[in-house]
Amino acid sequence: MRLFFALWPDEDVTRQLVRLARQLSLESPGRPVEPKNYHVTLAFVGDVADLKLAVLQQIGRSMQAPRFSFACDSLEFWRKSQVVVAAAQVAPPALLDFWKRLNHAIGLPCERLRAHVTLARKVSQAPVLQAMSPIAWRATNFSLIRSDTGGAASAYTVVETWPLLDETDNR
Repeated sequence: MRLFFALWPDEDVTRQLVRLARQLSLESPGRPVEPKNYHVTLAFVGDVADLKLAVLQQIGRSMQAPRFSFACDSLEFWRKSQVVVAAAQVAPPALLDFWKRLNHAIGLPCERLRAHVTLARKVSQAPVLQAMSPIAWRATNFSLIRSDTGGAASAYTVVETWPLLDETDNR
């Protein structure tokens, strides 16, 4: 099974991302990502044996981090990946710290976090990208996700979700 840890947007952020994605002029074979699949990947674990699922769930349960905010404020075409993304130009320290600790706990390298939401895939020609208004995202929880890529599009299933700490939880 293929797994990753991610942040999921709330309804307001999803609506803003949908509005942004609708403004893209995509040429075939470019296709928009389904809004139900919008997320920011924190740690891509990849294919794992069923036995490792319990270990990953324990890691998720053990992670303690404060809630944080960031902004998707840059619309970008990534030629190598053939995607259009809404990216955060700057990741706040709380997001970077959480990302590093999560990846370390899993045993993954912490090369570079580029927080982003993929809006379109299989984009072979760079579309004309408009400037975007920042989309404020308040991260209140994170999830372990199972990715099924056998069909025409990826299907994501939430395995488990854990809360990030409210400021009042630290007292």
